Amino acid sequence: MNTIKTTVLMALLMGIMVAIGSAFGGRHGAMLMLMISLGMNFFTYWFSDTMVLKMYGAREITEQEAPQLYGMVAGLAARAELPMPKVCIVNSAIPNAFATGRNPSHAAVAVTTGIMNALSPQELSGVLAHELSHIKHRDTLISCVAAAIAGVISMLANIAQWSMIFGSSDDEDNGGNIIGLLATIILAPIAAMLIQMAISRSREYEADKSGGEICGNPNFLADALQKIEYYSLHARPMDQATPATSHMFIINPLSGSRKTFTSLFSTHPDTGERIALLRQQAAAMGK
Repeated sequence: MNTIKTTVLMALLMGIMVAIGSAFGGRHGAMLMLMISLGMNFFTYWFSDTMVLKMYGAREITEQEAPQLYGMVAGLAARAELPMPKVCIVNSAIPNAFATGRNPSHAAVAVTTGIMNALSPQELSGVLAHELSHIKHRDTLISCVAAAIAGVISMLANIAQWSMIFGSSDDEDNGGNIIGLLATIILAPIAAMLIQMAISRSREYEADKSGGEICGNPNFLADALQKIEYYSLHARPMDQATPATSHMFIINPLSGSRKTFTSLFSTHPDTGERIALLRQQAAAMGK
């Protein structure tokens, strides 16, 4: 299913870019956008983990630098039957975490300094197990492709906006171009949000469930989500966070910002529902 989702997302990116290229450049524009989108998908596949980690200033650590964190990830990865991922730390006081990478053999788990300070070892193990579940089910590649799609669509919308502001309006044939520009400016950001929504919320539910099993007690993750949600609602958003990558985190890193049109299309399930399901899972496991 995840392979199908990834294929659909890549095809959607190509389709939107080709359509815009065709609208403004005819057949040659469509071919140019097709080549650009193919190159971008290839680049995203191979370098997604590097791009995202660099975007958030994540620093890879060794076992000697953070033995407790490194050892915890190693133990949970072994329980999940996964290769050892890179372990990274993001210098941010906001508690949060994410995973990235194109497959389990090329993956990384990143946590903020804030989450290490805010959570107990048991709670942190629940968060790490959740992120390892994303790696195991290859959700990380889907997340990176979705981020690339949203970023490209937003970029095209900005280009169209500036083109409309500074472009010439003397030619009679510009009517069609103006309509195309308006459609790109208005519809592209909405499309970007809808694409992020296409990353099914069931991914988070599944990662919660699988993470609860990996860490051995779903209550650890439930308690962690409760704390992270509290911090996210009462603190400012992460400085580096963007709408295009917010879905990668265990809790939306933009939750502390004022409500916007984008926030109406949440990429995360309701935290209360997630906690309730984890409590039920724990009860069923006798925890």
